[in-house]
Amino acid sequence: MLETLISFVLATSVLSISPGPDNIFVLTQSIVNGRKFGLATVFGLMTGCIIHTTLVAFGVSTVINENPNIFFIIKLLGAGYLLYLAYSVYKSDAEIIFSTENVKKKTTFQLFKTGFWMNVLNPKVTIFFLAFFPQFLFSETISTVIQFYVLGGLFILTSFLIFSSIALLAGSISVYIKQNKKAGIILKWAQIIVFVLIAVLILL
Repeated sequence: MLETLISFVLATSVLSISPGPDNIFVLTQSIVNGRKFGLATVFGLMTGCIIHTTLVAFGVSTVINENPNIFFIIKLLGAGYLLYLAYSVYKSDAEIIFSTENVKKKTTFQLFKTGFWMNVLNPKVTIFFLAFFPQFLFSETISTVIQFYVLGGLFILTSFLIFSSIALLAGSISVYIKQNKKAGIILKWAQIIVFVLIAVLILL
């Protein structure tokens, strides 16, 4: 059980560090408006994750209890989706691009709301949770709903720590990104490896 949870945290860490719309948004807001504004965005994004966790927890748990065969199909579809994500990352440009031009100043509450709705209204997050979480169920005796919430909690905590670090160290990170062209390539391949490994573990 512990090994599964550690693997989940490590995979989540790699995916949280890898450049994406959310952490790039946090980075730009922190540079333009200040650290507390970046942190407000992070709180909004993580609150949105609670909604997705709840949808997946109760939806998938119902399927598991009613028909394990359908759950197996969900896992296979999840593996396929993770391989698709790996391919998408492979085909994408490794260069990390972010711009602070035309970034409007907002209050911390406005940024909290922006982060929340960015997350909640993104169907790709639910699909990702649906593909990612079931592969890390860690107990045959604990309720699957509880397990999904444990995974959701670990995902939120890990992502919060990393995103908050991005907000607090925004200046240093932006300088590092501009000076180190290989950073994007390293993070790109780390992301690909995580997606492929999880998909292969499911298929095997």
